[in-house]
Formats: sequence, C-alpha cells, structure tokens
Amino acid sequence: MGYLVTTPIFYVNAAPHLGHAYSTIVADVLARHHRQRGDDVFFLTGTDEHGEPVANVAAERGITPQELVDENAPRFQAMGPVLESSNDFFIRTSDPRHKAVVQEILTTVKEEGWVYEGRYEGWYCPKCADFKTETEIAEGNTCPIHGIALLRESETNWFFKLSAFQERLEQLYADRPDWVVPQSRRNEALAFIKGGLQDVSLSRNAITWGVEVPWDLEHVFYVWWDALLNYVTALRFGREGEDLTTSHWPATHVIGKDILKFHTIYWPALLMAAGMEVPTRVMVGGFLLVDGAKMSKSKGNVLDPFEAIEQYGADAVRFYLLREVAFGSDGSVSLDGLKLRYESELANDFGNLASRSTAMVRRYRGAVVPDVAVDASVAAEFDGLPDTVATMLDGGQISQALETIWERVRRLNRFVEEQAPWTLAKAEKAADEDPEAAARATAELDRVLRTLVEGVRSLAVLLHPWLPASTVVLLDALGAPELSWAGAELGTGAAGAVGELAPLFPKDRAAA
Repeated sequence: MGYLVTTPIFYVNAAPHLGHAYSTIVADVLARHHRQRGDDVFFLTGTDEHGEPVANVAAERGITPQELVDENAPRFQAMGPVLESSNDFFIRTSDPRHKAVVQEILTTVKEEGWVYEGRYEGWYCPKCADFKTETEIAEGNTCPIHGIALLRESETNWFFKLSAFQERLEQLYADRPDWVVPQSRRNEALAFIKGGLQDVSLSRNAITWGVEVPWDLEHVFYVWWDALLNYVTALRFGREGEDLTTSHWPATHVIGKDILKFHTIYWPALLMAAGMEVPTRVMVGGFLLVDGAKMSKSKGNVLDPFEAIEQYGADAVRFYLLREVAFGSDGSVSLDGLKLRYESELANDFGNLASRSTAMVRRYRGAVVPDVAVDASVAAEFDGLPDTVATMLDGGQISQALETIWERVRRLNRFVEEQAPWTLAKAEKAADEDPEAAARATAELDRVLRTLVEGVRSLAVLLHPWLPASTVVLLDALGAPELSWAGAELGTGAAGAVGELAPLFPKDRAAA
C-alpha cells in the first residue's frame, strides 16, 4: 500500500539548524519503518520559498528573492544525506510545476464558492507570515513565538471561508480522537476551533513574491496556502512518470507545534473545500531547547547538526534527539548530553552487546551460531515486540517506541551477566574431569550464544529506522542483512556464521 510521510517544508531565509534536522529524522524513522513493513513509501521534504520574510531578507542584502532561495535551498537539500534521510523527493515551492497545481486547486476552491473579496485589518507577524487573532497576541502586542512587535496592517484581500467549516472540523476531531497527536496538541487545536473560527486571508496584494492569483494578478496567494499545498502538488510530479495522488494521499504529517494552527485547522478546511481527504494523522513535535529557550536562528542559540554529526556520526545524532526529547514534548539538548548518550547507551549498552555476542560465537563456536532454540524467558519478553513497536510508531509515539526496544537491549545485557557464558566455556573444557557437567555446559552455552546473537539481530532490525547505518553494518556481520519487519520477531533468524565486527560506536569519537 502507499504511504506518504512529510516534514514541514523549511523556510529559506537562513541556514538549517538542529530543529530542522529533528523533524527530518522523525519523518525518516517513519519512512524507513514503513518500508520494512512492505509499504510503497513516498517521503517528502523541501523548502518554503515565498512570502514576505524571504522578500525582506533579499531586499536587505540587495539581491532578488529568487537569488536568495537559490542560495539557501541547496543547504537544506544537503542536510538530508548528512542525516541519512531517505526522502524520495525534495520540493521547492518556487518550482513552476508546484505553482501551476497551487493555482489549479485554489481556483477550484473559489469556483466551489469558498472564496470572496474583502478588506482585512489586523495584527501581523512578519516572521510568522501570519495574521494573529486576539487570543494569539502576547503582552505588548508581540508575537508569542518570536517575541517581536506585531504590525498593524490593512489591505484588500481574497478571503477563504474558514468559518464555514467550524462544524465539520469539530466533527473531524470527534470522529478521530487520534487525528492529531499528542493529545495535548489535539486539545489545543480543538480549543482554537471551539473558540470560533473567522475567515482568513487567501491572498495578499502588499507583496509580489509568491504564486500569482490567476483570477486577480495584482495579488499573490498568502504564503501559508502555497506552502501547505506542497504536500499534494508533489504527488503530481515527485516520482518520474507517475501521479501518486490516488495511491498515496492522504498523508502522515510531521510538524512542529509552532505551525499547529495551519496544519490542524486551516489545512483540513482547505482540503474539505477542495473535495479532498484530510491527512491520516498530524504528529506534532515540541521545541528543542538550549538553556531553557527555544532553538531559533533569531536568538542565536542554534546547535549545528553538521558539526555534531561530524564528531559523533549521523546515527548518534538521530538516536540522541529521539531518545533525549520525548517526541511531542519540549526538551533541552546539548553536546554534553549527546556525548553522555553516545558513551552510556550506544557504545556501552548496544555496541558492546553486539561486540561481545559476536566475539563469543567466534571464540567458542568457530564463528558458527548454534542451531538451537533461544532461551524461553528471553523469548517471552520479546514476544509481540514488533507489533507493539509498529502500533506505537503509527500513533506518533516515536521516543516511546525507542524506549520499548531499549528495554530489550538492557534485558540482553542482564542476560549476559546472569548466564556468564565465559564460565560455561570453562566448564565445557573440563570434559575429562566431569563429562556430564561439560555436556550440560555445552548445551547451556549453545542456548546462551544463540539467544544473544538472535536477540541482537532482532534488535538491529527493530532499531534500523533510528540507526540505519550501524544496524546495516551489524546485520551484515551477523550474516543476516534482511531488514523486513517480519524478520524482527525473535527466533525467525537463521543460525548461520558471523563475521568480524568493528566497534559500532568507537569511544574515541566521544573523547575527541
């Protein structure tokens, strides 16, 4: 079946930072997981290139908006491979193909009677590119997100009849209580709806950098409508020679909480107006904080994902962000925190478990995994784990799913200490002194080694969406490169030969 997962498209008025990487990593985890399940995945990301903030920055620099976006968009595109992002397409909203579909869909919305001309006056944030309602204005007429003074603006615009969708949106939230996750964000969006919806601007005539309104060329579409529509326009041309609209829509969206209103209120209403299905689910992440403040370009408290990856590797940064910050919540991040997670969990818990398990099979069984049943007690704790993890991921519990897997990493480490295979190996060698005891030790050691290697293999398949590079290396060393989700179940792996395994997470990286 088709599965569409999207990141927000990133605004190009400055360079990418770790917050952008966070959304990309979350979406990539979902994309990789669904590929393991056999779905035909289309993973979409890209850049939002129109609107007043881009035009303003370009004017300050004395260049055209197109020159600015052509300079910055490649930086965001380059971020994907560095993060090991497996996105299938990177859309730029300055793409003429995107513009044409935006005009087509919004013309349909107008023809269906959902658009009218009127005059708007209100408070506007130039950084959000958003007119604020009275409930969204912070003390002193400032933006609650950017902390800057709002501008009082008045202009004649084309309007979208958002208010007409009040009841349908309330019904959507009633019928699908998990449509927005986590619950706190659903409640926030629903409260906004129940507070009463007002019609909103569809176009602007105060700027020219945008997609032209085809029935009124003195206007451009308000940047948010143009941006939101990327999720469906890309389906027309994102895969060569195919239109994926029928097979892959509706989407699973990964967004940040600062754009909640647009994705959970404006967007479904627009889709209803266009006669299209609303998204499958909207997964809302919190803010990454540094010293208790939201990471943002304007505040200058940005951690550079490229620098962090250069030292620790992409797998470590992916793991850290989704382990340190529970998806859906705000959380503090730091290079010190990354180092601690790298050393304690990646190097010690998982990397050391993998190294010990393969090394003992090579030492005690000539690199061939014993073909016996896995330990019953361990098997019971792994039973149903793939289904549990899949359900959590479908529900947006990205970090919780990772913790569920990591509980089994810790369980296997305890199993090593409890069973002490090195002691069993000594007893096995004492066949001349006590043949029966040696035979028992041989059977026990076979069980332990098989359980460890099979457990590590199962964990590697489960962890692949979070740790794509290192798990492939590990599975190759185990002679079991298959990544399919069916193979994540403990006991489904063949008892073959294992190769040498270099440290997956060298400790000298953390010491650098």
